[in-house]
Amino acid sequence: MRIILIAFAMLLSIFFSQAFSYSPSQIKSWCSQTPYPQPCEYFLSHNPKATPIKGKSDFLKISLQLALERAKHAQINTNSLGAKCRNKHEKAAWADCLELYEYTIQKLNKTADPNTKCSAAEAQTWLSTALTNLETCRAGFIELGVDNYILPLMSNNVTKLISNILSLNKGPYGDEPSYKNGFPTWVSTGDRKLLQSITPSANIVVAQDGSGNYRTIKDAIAAAAKRAGSGRFVIHVKTGTYNEQVEIGTKLKNIMFLGDGIGKTIITGSKSVGGGTTTFKSATVAAVGDGFMARGITFRNTAGPQNHQAVAFRSGSDLSVFYQCSFEGYQDTLYVHSDRQFYRECDIYGTVDFIFGNAAVVLQNCNIYPRKPPNKTNTVTAQGRTDKNQNTGIVIHNCRITASSDLKSVQGSVKTYLGRPWKQYSRTVVMKTFLDGLINPAGWLPWSGNFALSTLYYAEYANTGPGSSTSNRVKWGGYRVIGASDANQFTVGNFIAGSSWLKASGVPFTAGL
Repeated sequence: MRIILIAFAMLLSIFFSQAFSYSPSQIKSWCSQTPYPQPCEYFLSHNPKATPIKGKSDFLKISLQLALERAKHAQINTNSLGAKCRNKHEKAAWADCLELYEYTIQKLNKTADPNTKCSAAEAQTWLSTALTNLETCRAGFIELGVDNYILPLMSNNVTKLISNILSLNKGPYGDEPSYKNGFPTWVSTGDRKLLQSITPSANIVVAQDGSGNYRTIKDAIAAAAKRAGSGRFVIHVKTGTYNEQVEIGTKLKNIMFLGDGIGKTIITGSKSVGGGTTTFKSATVAAVGDGFMARGITFRNTAGPQNHQAVAFRSGSDLSVFYQCSFEGYQDTLYVHSDRQFYRECDIYGTVDFIFGNAAVVLQNCNIYPRKPPNKTNTVTAQGRTDKNQNTGIVIHNCRITASSDLKSVQGSVKTYLGRPWKQYSRTVVMKTFLDGLINPAGWLPWSGNFALSTLYYAEYANTGPGSSTSNRVKWGGYRVIGASDANQFTVGNFIAGSSWLKASGVPFTAGL
């Protein structure tokens, strides 16, 4: 009889654990803490894997799982839309979305993985990237003018669910990212060859004259994909002009391009929105695999100003580093798309929004050269933060912003601004930078009417030069001149926790102001 009672009790336990569901009041109570309670309530009430919520951490985990499940569902739906694409523009934007949903799912998986010991700040970075990917998916349809048909079919529930998690996970974090001996704790011991030296010996040599292992960078990348392990892999690209479009995918971690110097090793392409490609896919070189490094290379897009958005380099590589490189283009030259990035002693040339994206990025000791624009107006930055809880922004620290040689001759007829708000919560900080006289006294340019002027965060600190006076700057609610304590939040050490992971790169950096 006792055995029967025990068995019956076990069956009851199984039944009630499977039948567990949240009460309407419990759902409302938790979801009211998020910016988008409606999708939270709906998906929480329809959750077949309901588990008790005892506190905020449980709610955060469950919300993350729901977002992951919905992202996978949306990916399947997006895949089915391929048959509905009626022309090459729709197909191009659709193909981007498939790729970007895959990246989003990878970031959500990484954040949700209990074996990935990440800090709240790291989780916020990856969640910010997941949201940026979905926004980039939308942007592709809009910029190619095909949003009226396909875009309404794509759900924005995933975007709202991720925004909810960003809100729940937001700081102040009070913690450094999880690093040990200069490496993230989520990097395995075997991968800690990541950044051994700034001038390591090459694993593969690319040379157009046949003196290396390969004649093209694409062939070298294909060889790198077959390597054992994921430690640092150095591709020495010898002097020459390489006309090819290159992508370092998510599986290719810790790749380094080592060139022979700016103007000597040149990688060039000419894809553009004007030529029918999305901004995302116009990049001459794109890096998505984590830990990418480049030194001594010129990245160029020659589509010209008449072809609008044309990217020379796009980085969605977490913990990516660029040292003594040049980025040359016109509109949208350098796409700092997502994740944590650092640029040191680089040259960046362009006209409209030529440093843009939604990474957490610091450009330090760089030369920024506005060029002669087609429409008499230059904007250095266009930062793309769409959610106030994303820990992203463009920081320009101890740089020089001066006219390129072609702009100098017409400088008096051209207005050059530090940036304009591409997205609602655009965030850009310019500090301890030399601003030459080409910078318009207003400093910053509206995007469209009053859009984002009160929600953006634009700041200047201790800049010098003829264009640095803030007395006639814009009077927007979101613009401010900050002091040292606020500026300190945007240093390499604080904004991208660079003291923890940049040390191992061998690249010089200033951690503080």
